[in-house]
Amino acid sequence: MGQPLNILTIGIVGCGNIIAQYLSTLPSLDTLRLVAVADLDVARAQAVAADLPGVRALSVAELMDDDEVQLVLNLTIPAAHAQVALAAIAAGKHVYGEKPLAATAEEAATVLAAAAAAGVTVGCAPDTVLGTGTQTARRAIDDGLIGRPISATATMMCPGHERWHPNPDFYYVPGGGPLLDMGPYYVSSLVTLLGPVKSVIGAASHTRDERTIGSGPRAGEVIPVSTDTHVSGVLIHESGALSTVIMSFDAVATQAANIEIHGETGSLIVPDPNRFDGEVQLRRLGDSEWETLPVSAGYVDGSRGIGLHDLASTAPGAEPRAGGALAYHALEVMESVLKSAHTGQLVAIASTCERPAAVPLIRLAGAEILAGSA
Repeated sequence: MGQPLNILTIGIVGCGNIIAQYLSTLPSLDTLRLVAVADLDVARAQAVAADLPGVRALSVAELMDDDEVQLVLNLTIPAAHAQVALAAIAAGKHVYGEKPLAATAEEAATVLAAAAAAGVTVGCAPDTVLGTGTQTARRAIDDGLIGRPISATATMMCPGHERWHPNPDFYYVPGGGPLLDMGPYYVSSLVTLLGPVKSVIGAASHTRDERTIGSGPRAGEVIPVSTDTHVSGVLIHESGALSTVIMSFDAVATQAANIEIHGETGSLIVPDPNRFDGEVQLRRLGDSEWETLPVSAGYVDGSRGIGLHDLASTAPGAEPRAGGALAYHALEVMESVLKSAHTGQLVAIASTCERPAAVPLIRLAGAEILAGSA
């Protein structure tokens, strides 16, 4: 990315539901400045820009051609992630996208290859792994509080997003489903905590062929289901640790911890990886109760968009913590779990990635480092 950028100028493509979360964060980050928004629905982009002084509503093509835009924040639906990312890269712009990196690992590999050839940087959500929840758990593991990690469990159970999302169609077609929608939070967290994955075993099913939209102008409309809606997998990490993952749009609820990490001398309860914060609990070998660990690492009061700040703050030539390599590896892992589910065979993971660097305890206001080291 050349010299570190004092201010990285951002253009957003895609003005759907998720944009509100980014718009609540970007103004507080002094490394970033939003200058333009675009959407296939021009009126929607204009409505967003109208509430943001100095931000222009452009067509997608105009945004890609705009010299003021240094990085494209890609908030389109998963099926369009690769197309938009490649257009931005072709225009010489950095890219940060919502998860997953692309609809398929093959498309994601094309994005990373194009970025490498163009000399631009790729980042990708989820950046929740940079918050105090996951990072405090990471610090506990790195400090040896549970000994050598042996296993993990990751559980996400809900009855489906059509209950609240006004346009949930993309959740129920190939490229959607609970694993590719929610799995990035869990798999990215597991790789951050335990390192990359070398092989997987999976099983999957889907309970209903139709779903009924529960909110918005399409409430009551029935949509078809053509992808797996309950997925189980075992991830075999390069370290030897085993992670069991269950992702479901078919269940009602669960009391299981979102993520648990078990080691030779202790166990950790890790908060919801779809959040930035939350309590980390530790139970040491021989203890009869859990203890809550003090917050010791991660971006304090983080919210969606800190991955962009982290990217802008990354040293030249270094991979962002929420970077393309991690996003690609997580996508291949998830895709391979589904492949295994349909073949009944263990699937080797071709890619790997560095375990992302730990985040010291950082308060976003002024990026003040409170504890630890960069």
